[in-house]
Amino acid sequence: MRIATLPTCLWTLFAALLAIPAAAAETQVAVAANFTEPAKEIAAGFERATGHKAVLAFGASGAFYTQISHGAPFEVFLSADTERPAKAEKEGLAVPGTRFTYAVGQLVLYSAKRGLVDGKGAVLRTGKFDKVAIADPATAPYGVAAVETLQSLGIYEMLKPKLVTGSSIAQAYQFTSTGAAQLGFVALGQVIAVPDGSRWLVPAKLHTPIDQQAVLLRTGEKNPAAVAFIKYLKSRPALAIIKRYGYAAR
Repeated sequence: MRIATLPTCLWTLFAALLAIPAAAAETQVAVAANFTEPAKEIAAGFERATGHKAVLAFGASGAFYTQISHGAPFEVFLSADTERPAKAEKEGLAVPGTRFTYAVGQLVLYSAKRGLVDGKGAVLRTGKFDKVAIADPATAPYGVAAVETLQSLGIYEMLKPKLVTGSSIAQAYQFTSTGAAQLGFVALGQVIAVPDGSRWLVPAKLHTPIDQQAVLLRTGEKNPAAVAFIKYLKSRPALAIIKRYGYAAR
């Protein structure tokens, strides 16, 4: 009967401890570079909710797939496309039935210079800039979307000499944010909280939809932290973070 007299704060602590697994684990997660900031917040919420820890690595989706296919110890893969998670599933690198779209990306033409980019992207036709940064289309889906956008507008060949290619969307943003490139095609999630500069939200009809899929890899099939992270990515708290960074959810 004495336990009933415990203060409310101790009861709260006791309940929290019960909610955390006795054997908390960690999982290695490969994350597309465009999803860096939301992934960090999601990982923090995941650890608070489960006691498990997600160790995040950021980079280009294509580069990650190459690493995974060569035995890199990632257990969860958050790609910026559907192609590579589907390929991982087909080639036996991922657990069947775990692949899903966790976010739909938005491409943005951005400049660190205020007033340079207009609301319709007409600046691209003026030629009043030296460089346009894009992510490498060979490894980064946002790079593919940037090229498709320029092709849809009929100005790809004209601007091709001015394109500066980053190894990932993170490097494309770095080129643009520092002014090394006056313009850059980046992810909305990278600039949504940036008050300065100017931007144009690229209409989705100009490029293939940027459906970003996640999948549980075979290496994480028996790791409770990996399985829990995939589940947490679908939770309300995770979805709220995803939407706050300008991504849509399917």
